Amino acid sequence: MISVACMSLLVIHARLITVPTGSADPGYLDEGWMLVGDDGRISALGAGEPPTGTTADETLDVAGAFVAPGFVSSHSHLFTSGLRGLGVEETLYGWCDAMLGTTAHMTPDQMYWSTLHGSLDFLSNGVTTAYNFTDPLQAWESMVDGKRTGTAGLRGLEYHFRQAEGTRDAGIRFVDAAGMDVTAGTPDEVFDRFAAEVAHTRTFDPDFALGASIMGQVQWSPHPEAAELEVEAMRRYDVSNQAHLLESPEAVPHQQSKFALYRRAGALELGLMLGHFIQTTPEIIEQAVEGGASMSWQPASNGRLASGVALVPEMLGMGMKVGVGLDDQACTDVSDPWQNMRMGIYMQRARTQDPLSMTPELMLRLHTLGAAEIMGVDDRVGSLEVGKFGDFVVVDPRMPDIGPLWHPVRSYVLAMSPRNLKAVYVGGLLVSAEGGVSTNPLAEEASARVHELPAVVVPLRGHPH
Repeated sequence: MISVACMSLLVIHARLITVPTGSADPGYLDEGWMLVGDDGRISALGAGEPPTGTTADETLDVAGAFVAPGFVSSHSHLFTSGLRGLGVEETLYGWCDAMLGTTAHMTPDQMYWSTLHGSLDFLSNGVTTAYNFTDPLQAWESMVDGKRTGTAGLRGLEYHFRQAEGTRDAGIRFVDAAGMDVTAGTPDEVFDRFAAEVAHTRTFDPDFALGASIMGQVQWSPHPEAAELEVEAMRRYDVSNQAHLLESPEAVPHQQSKFALYRRAGALELGLMLGHFIQTTPEIIEQAVEGGASMSWQPASNGRLASGVALVPEMLGMGMKVGVGLDDQACTDVSDPWQNMRMGIYMQRARTQDPLSMTPELMLRLHTLGAAEIMGVDDRVGSLEVGKFGDFVVVDPRMPDIGPLWHPVRSYVLAMSPRNLKAVYVGGLLVSAEGGVSTNPLAEEASARVHELPAVVVPLRGHPH
């Protein structure tokens, strides 16, 4: 249920963090203002008081609170919001068995409500744009030595449609990613199925459904031409592709061989996004950079699943574009972008023993504009700049009080949390108030439907662990 901005908003007395394009500077203004027009886009901003004569339908005086870009998650699985706490004793593949073995028994409508719930959860924590992997049509099957047989049953198109609709109705901006499931059917059937998924997403308001994409499945697929089929779909339907690749410390040689398949198929030159990208080699990183691929980093989930620590500073130093994602609610547990940033900073500093390997200013950029850049949506979101959507968070460093702001942007990254988050706006409209209270009329029903899942699913598969 998407709300469309129909009124202008003037924000005043803000500690404004803009994260401007083309600069490493965070764009901090100790006293700033911002005007969001009735089209939901930023029309003006600046330091001090707004110019005389600046008016709007509504004025929001934040009284010295931070106003910063809504977070962008470059890698998310929003249908997992009702699956927290599963697979705690497992690494990636065992955790997938617990989680996706559960969704295998869920209906399209249950996936709708789960996705809607997950999208609202993101919004309530300040994440206003997400790259969203939908649960594929082909049901999950356990991994054996890093492989799947690709023979699991295929669900109908409604299974994807309802997930995309759940994201849409939440009012979050998103890129919708669908798996091609290339082992299920002939190539023509695979393309027809994927084309229908893309066409459905493209019927939505393009201000919210920012793009369609492929959930790259080559790492797990036994199909010898999986990479070629994905590349053909990228070209045929003008879509992006993000692959889960080199994620788990299991079956590493097999995973690394799959990178070569993408490289030979020409996926890197088309802007392939490499999700996780942990079990790499210097040669693989170099080839990825030379080819033009980008990387999506999920620090919290990489830690939760014992996957490892990606060599992000090295990748950045070699010229790779990097964005940050929150991944599953089921493997980050709390959709907290500040926690995600701190984990990323601390992981890299502990690994490198160098505090400059990941600074707060850089980390903030990677979780906002950097994520938007690798998704190809940085012309619309990721920073507070004229012409972009007015998607922002209001964060009060005095409630609870953290003391003096010696370095305001650093304190914003290192000392803030959802307890300081007072409001979230999308297109200049309030979508989440203090305490994470959603303004979406479907929020209460989404919560009720998700809480029904154990009673429905457990009789079908037993209790997932």
